[in-house]
Amino acid sequence: MFSCHRLFVSLFLYRYLRLAVNLLAFCMHRPIPLPENPRLTSQNVTVVIPSLQGDGGELWTTIQSILATEPYEIILVTVGAQEQRAKKVAKELNLSRVRIYSVSQPNKRRQMVRAIPEIRTEVTIFADDDVTWPSTLLLWMLAPLEDEHYGGVGTNQRLRRAERPSLQQRIWGYLGALYLERRNFDCASCMVIDGGLPCLSGRTVAYRSSILKDPAFTYEFTHEEWLGQYQLNADDDNFITRWLISHGQKISYQHHKQAEVLTTLEDNPKFLRQCLRWSRSNWRSNITSMFCDGHIWMHQPWSTYAVYLTTVSHWALAWDAFLIYLFIDMAKCWPNNSRDMGLAALVGWMFLSKFLKLLGHYVRYPGDFLLLPVSIVFGYFHGLIKGYAMLSLNVTAWGSREGADDDDAYRMIRVSQKHQEGLEYRDAVCNTQ
Repeated sequence: MFSCHRLFVSLFLYRYLRLAVNLLAFCMHRPIPLPENPRLTSQNVTVVIPSLQGDGGELWTTIQSILATEPYEIILVTVGAQEQRAKKVAKELNLSRVRIYSVSQPNKRRQMVRAIPEIRTEVTIFADDDVTWPSTLLLWMLAPLEDEHYGGVGTNQRLRRAERPSLQQRIWGYLGALYLERRNFDCASCMVIDGGLPCLSGRTVAYRSSILKDPAFTYEFTHEEWLGQYQLNADDDNFITRWLISHGQKISYQHHKQAEVLTTLEDNPKFLRQCLRWSRSNWRSNITSMFCDGHIWMHQPWSTYAVYLTTVSHWALAWDAFLIYLFIDMAKCWPNNSRDMGLAALVGWMFLSKFLKLLGHYVRYPGDFLLLPVSIVFGYFHGLIKGYAMLSLNVTAWGSREGADDDDAYRMIRVSQKHQEGLEYRDAVCNTQ
């Protein structure tokens, strides 16, 4: 009984300590304030938008919202013949601050690398082609970069809610909104405790251009390997986040209403494919961060426990069921009333923990509280998605966006035996020096 009690307490603390501490940290989070006399202005910023499109209302709405913040320029990198379509639209809209390039095959890393040599400013912001910026965004993203020790800046994100959605759209949109809310919570909390976060999301992220222009960065960015067997051309934002951490660059996360980026997610069953893609990316990146790169254990110990390790250890249904089983076994000799009250308290806490970190969403949209059971069931179901993702890490398909998988064969390429021998020779030479 004693060993069962000890196991229950240990597992309960392991599971819920991070929630309790992160709740406190989230309440303490404050973004880096705007400087009184900033050195950096919007004219020090180039915005790079990798896109599959050369036209489309959503793309040009994104560009217009970015232009309203008055960056130095926008570089749109599209694919193949889309370049001419984009140039035609840009000319019609008289967008003189938009330069347009293309690559032959759709691949985000290649599109980013195509733009980097063209950048003329001190700061580069990568943005997706489906985001909406507030007019104050650049002020808040540039504030941390006034300190030369900061190399990257992320910002909070919210879902752009559909107008007059159907019930199905509302449910899928609700799950997507909670995904972003949960991510905002984790990023802000970990930033307070040890300056870490799971990933500087590529939806909108700022970097010092000097980091991106470093030849060593460019080479590693275009030659990343996964498990020594594949060249990985997906998960670009995860790679850059790891690069900053391993090279001693501080990162910042500006959680503020005036730095809030609106984005879109699938509001139909394709959302499940997005979840699968995100889960695969998390597995690949977090395994690399913990067991291959290793810098996070020293530089971000709390984030390692609270975020990275959850990839391996957090399986909601299994945890809840096992804790309830341990409690029942532990309390079998208790008086009936005490056992029943204790079990009710445990289940009540489990229920409470499902939405505590999401309170901000329910405050903004109290009607969504009626959908809470949906999120709980989906949280348990997500374990199946996560398990399938673990078994298919060599798959990089999106499956949720037209044209997004045209380059799927190039996102993860098996390393040739000849190339592998070359790497072994290089490592042998380095080890003798």
